[in-house]
Amino acid sequence: MIFSLATAPTTEPITLAELKTHLRLDSGSFADEIDETQSIAPGLKAFIDDWTTHAGAALDVLGYTALVEFQAGECTGAGTVDVKIQECDTLAGVYTDWAGGAFAQVAAANDNATYEIAYTGSKQYIKTISKVLVANCSFGTTIIRRTGDTTEDDLLGDIIQASREYVEDITRRVLYTQTWDYYLDEFPRDNFIKIPFGNLQSVTHVKYTDSDGTQTTMTVTDDYLVETNGERIGRVVLPYGVVWPSFTAYPSNPIVIRFIAGWTTQALIPSKIRSAVKLYCADMYEMRGEPTIGQTVIENKTAERLIYSERLWDEF
Repeated sequence: MIFSLATAPTTEPITLAELKTHLRLDSGSFADEIDETQSIAPGLKAFIDDWTTHAGAALDVLGYTALVEFQAGECTGAGTVDVKIQECDTLAGVYTDWAGGAFAQVAAANDNATYEIAYTGSKQYIKTISKVLVANCSFGTTIIRRTGDTTEDDLLGDIIQASREYVEDITRRVLYTQTWDYYLDEFPRDNFIKIPFGNLQSVTHVKYTDSDGTQTTMTVTDDYLVETNGERIGRVVLPYGVVWPSFTAYPSNPIVIRFIAGWTTQALIPSKIRSAVKLYCADMYEMRGEPTIGQTVIENKTAERLIYSERLWDEF
């Protein structure tokens, strides 16, 4: 059997900002660590009952610590302002309200003040949208990112990936959504095939190729069923009364199962695994090369204990 990665994960189990916080890395001055970008430019806004007229510009916040400021000026008469944060995976995609991103409504009783909400979501882009009712109001919004020192960002990104792959090797799991091809030389005698790595999301296809090079795609439900089985090992299972195809196999990788596995969000990855990834990242960052004379490489027992219970023991 052979495993081949078809699509790598687009997100790591920890962000660059999280690792920098864990390593206590910064640029040394507050002014150098932050940048500010206006989402909604400050000024007097006409009252209109929709969320599109006074919508703000989006900003990439992936890998940053982000804070959104709502700077409320004067509300005329009985005017009110509502502001909320929206998020999206892509700059030009469809933005949706981020839970916890609605500011308290501002009126004359609480205007001329600044309100803040820290963005703790997982999307790459955020923006603010607003609605002004009854009378004109003055306000603006700003997205503040804590950038920190970026000189080692590429190195830290490589370290995060290497640490994640190391944890995947130990646990025999994939941590974040990935697409894999699983090649078999023959169908099993059992009425099921175990799918490796746990957290099976779906099976894209099951195909087999005969000795003439003709490839056949099996049909889900009719020819096989899919058991995702939560965080454990998933399976491709024969329906009642169905048998595996009988054919003369092509000499090279005659059977391929393409599947998608892994946790779907960072928040779903167990904290033990995320903590272990941080510990391995810290080790790689501190060592950064071969040990010098008199040094020894010490295994990280704490990280090993954290991920021991998450290891998959099934054979496949």
